[in-house]
Amino acid sequence: MKSRRGQFLKNPVAFVCAILIVSCTFIVFISVLRLPEVPMGSFRHKEKRIVNGRDESIGKFGEMVIEMLPEDLPFTVFLPSEKAFERILRLRLNDSLVGEKADDTYAILTRILGFSAVPRTINSVNVPYDQEIDFDSLAGFTLYISRDVDGMLVVNRVRAERLNLQKSRNILVHIMDGVIMDADFEHSVLPDYAEDDRG
Repeated sequence: MKSRRGQFLKNPVAFVCAILIVSCTFIVFISVLRLPEVPMGSFRHKEKRIVNGRDESIGKFGEMVIEMLPEDLPFTVFLPSEKAFERILRLRLNDSLVGEKADDTYAILTRILGFSAVPRTINSVNVPYDQEIDFDSLAGFTLYISRDVDGMLVVNRVRAERLNLQKSRNILVHIMDGVIMDADFEHSVLPDYAEDDRG
């Protein structure tokens, strides 16, 4: 045993390797002890909140749009946020699902589905940064999709708020800060300011 220890100390390469291993282990140990604690609320990732069986990030109108799709086929839906439904389409939960307005609401949601759903899965990580890709929606409306420098998708100049929400095995949802629609439909749902000015 004594002869082996003596050989180890006389071999400079083995001695240096042993010193390096001990030093690196010591540095890693000290570094781990000095890491600051990160509070759980500091992450930017938003949790999905389920309220009464409904995904709050998608909203009631979004849930209604998704329910129109068959679950056995792959789809990607660029869905307006709840605020976008209210701000742009003037759909509010209190008055849009009751009486005669319910039929109009379902007609609008059907059109939104046609403009915003693509019969394939488009995950945001598969969209390249340096180019724009295009796909036809269910209604035949061309969607021009690109990825911003922060990783968010932009579809027909409408920016995403949340990405890659897996609604079912085959349905992927991106929540948009606006409504994707063609010019004719946009003209039919936007307020006519000219009539208001005359009245």
